[in-house]
Amino acid sequence: MPSRRVVTGRSQEPRRRFAEELRLLRSGRGESLRQVGERLGWDPSTFGKMESGESLGSPEIVEALDQHYGTPGLLLTLWELALADNSQFKERYRQYMAREAEARALWHFSVSLLPGLLQTSAYASEVISLHGSSDSELEHHVNARLGRQKLLEGNDAPPFRTIVSEAVLRTPLRCTKAWQEQLECLLEAADRPNITVQVLPFDAGLHGLASTSLMFLRMPDGTTVAHAENAHRGQLIQESSSVELLLQRYDAMRDQALSPAESRKFIMQLLEELPCEPST
Repeated sequence: MPSRRVVTGRSQEPRRRFAEELRLLRSGRGESLRQVGERLGWDPSTFGKMESGESLGSPEIVEALDQHYGTPGLLLTLWELALADNSQFKERYRQYMAREAEARALWHFSVSLLPGLLQTSAYASEVISLHGSSDSELEHHVNARLGRQKLLEGNDAPPFRTIVSEAVLRTPLRCTKAWQEQLECLLEAADRPNITVQVLPFDAGLHGLASTSLMFLRMPDGTTVAHAENAHRGQLIQESSSVELLLQRYDAMRDQALSPAESRKFIMQLLEELPCEPST
């Protein structure tokens, strides 16, 4: 079979293609980064980072560029493809990411952090910054994490259940306002028909997953795989007997968790307990 002919000669990788199109459109107009910045009202370095691939920018910036270059929807489409490109994640997560995108149902448990699928930008930023990322890397990884959340949107979104240890909700962000917004986001998510949020209280005592954060994925063929994670590494578990053992422990722990309604009241109580910001 003859090899596929490359028509444009441009990159087939979403992130590189997005950056490439930005450079081509600007050079085609004969504009400098400074001129684009002045005309659109953003710092020229923002566009420089986008053209170099260091940053994807925000949808507002991309929409402004579409209007500026007369390419309605083109750059925004390329931006969405780049944001969803799982090649931006570390190699060990790529197999998991591919399976997550195909999953028909997801069950999650965490002992330390809220699930990435329900994190706000501020929460994701503070968590990722703990690993010592540079500013450009931080923005890149935060955008990537938020891009994954599209998985739970739309009429055909899979059901997602998360059970979080009380410790997760007793560990706030440094900024009280940002933590308030994260808790409110969690409540809003719990109101969505495909999302269930439960809290495992301290008085539930020890359980079989006391030191493990897990995500279970029900695949289209009916099988279930698990992804176990700690601060240093993640492991995709596919062997059926190992997955079944973890599922049994998950079910036992779920029986000890607060109901969805009780969990909602628990989160609302945490919101009420937050200190009020001083008036100015």
